[in-house]
Amino acid sequence: MRAAVLHEIGQEKLEVLDDVEAVGFGPGKVRIRVRATGLCHSDVSAMSGVLPQPAPFVPGHEGAGEILDVGDGVTGLAPGDRVLLCWLPACRTCAACKRGQTHLCLAGFMNAGVPNFRRPGGDVFGFAGTGTFTEEVVVDAGCAVPIPDDVPFDIAALIGCGVTTGLGAAINTAKVTAGSSVAVIGCGGVGISAIQGARLQGAAQIVAVDPVESRREAALRFGATEAVAPDALADARQRVTGGEGFDYVFEVVGRSATARTAYETTRRGGTLCVVGAGALDDFVQFNMFELFFDEKRIVPSMYGGGDVLTSYERAIALWRSGRIDLESLITHRVPLAGINEAIDQMRTGVALRTCIEI
Repeated sequence: MRAAVLHEIGQEKLEVLDDVEAVGFGPGKVRIRVRATGLCHSDVSAMSGVLPQPAPFVPGHEGAGEILDVGDGVTGLAPGDRVLLCWLPACRTCAACKRGQTHLCLAGFMNAGVPNFRRPGGDVFGFAGTGTFTEEVVVDAGCAVPIPDDVPFDIAALIGCGVTTGLGAAINTAKVTAGSSVAVIGCGGVGISAIQGARLQGAAQIVAVDPVESRREAALRFGATEAVAPDALADARQRVTGGEGFDYVFEVVGRSATARTAYETTRRGGTLCVVGAGALDDFVQFNMFELFFDEKRIVPSMYGGGDVLTSYERAIALWRSGRIDLESLITHRVPLAGINEAIDQMRTGVALRTCIEI
């Protein structure tokens, strides 16, 4: 079967091969025919080495498709079922799950070190234990979440990561309040979803910050009240908040420099929500006095900060009712053979989300 493979960390392009085999099928597993998958910035970060990932590997973790086969012991799933892939399934038995923090369950990460694929030359891993830039993938049954028949595969794929992450950051983690002021730094698919989440929560002012003009224009269509380039953020802070700072600031880039800017843009007593996934060796610095004196809440948001199954259902309900726009998040579409075109679109910022149709 065909799959897009990165041979070594640091390579900029994937190679689409037709000699890849999905492996690991057996008890507790399901085989999925991938129909649509989104390109998330985390995929590019794993390729560059910003996020840890063994290689060679098949990127992709934001996907949807159909069940082809189920292993022994799998219940609630059958061949033909339409599913989205959850890259961080909850085990429901660990300490984090028992506390109700299922999004912090580490069981799914254990799959990242087990090869999902094989080629004549050896084993191939799947990103985050999945790997959706492929025609077929074998995953734990908990990674396959059934979706209603009226949800298209491309929409379901977005809900599988970017939409859930952005919406959840505003709704679950930061808990944006009605009438508040918000700034979102980084307006790709996740940032746009955070903007939609803040709008749903009733934020009065939502300032989108991004260096790419097309993304700033898109942010206005999705609910931002204004959109500025990074060098105009200080002026927006002064104009919108009287210099006090925003009630909520979302850092959706994953870099120490933007995290520091986000902190400085947050008002005293306000909330900085860290959404972007950054590198292990990229450190942000605060002094102990400002941490104490300014009493700003710094809250990381992992995968939307809530139970992902509940978050999926909420996103579907909001999409059905027209409260959020997911179709317009997909600005580009390519076949699997065009995956490197999608990566270029991500790196240049021209795409909010590119859907790879398989």
